[in-house]
Amino acid sequence: MNVRKADIVEMIEQKIGPRVTKKDIAIVINILLKEITRLLSEGKRIEIRGFGVFKTKRRNAKVARNPRTGNEIHIPARLVPVFKPSKILKQSVSKE
Repeated sequence: MNVRKADIVEMIEQKIGPRVTKKDIAIVINILLKEITRLLSEGKRIEIRGFGVFKTKRRNAKVARNPRTGNEIHIPARLVPVFKPSKILKQSVSKE
């Protein structure tokens, strides 16, 4: 089963109750995701205790091949986002 952002908003709304609207929950989630994205684009490391660490990793430039034509493709060096789950997250996932 795939879970969408709207599903997460719905789950949070059910746990909090009528004190906070779905619209406000969605705004907070959007701000959180945008800030994580912005910080990663600046090369910052984000640690959320009990959940994990978001960071970037440099991938070196490389030469690959197009599988259809066999032509070489030059792939430039770039930063890629990486997530490392905490021990607590790993344990809670493996229990279920």
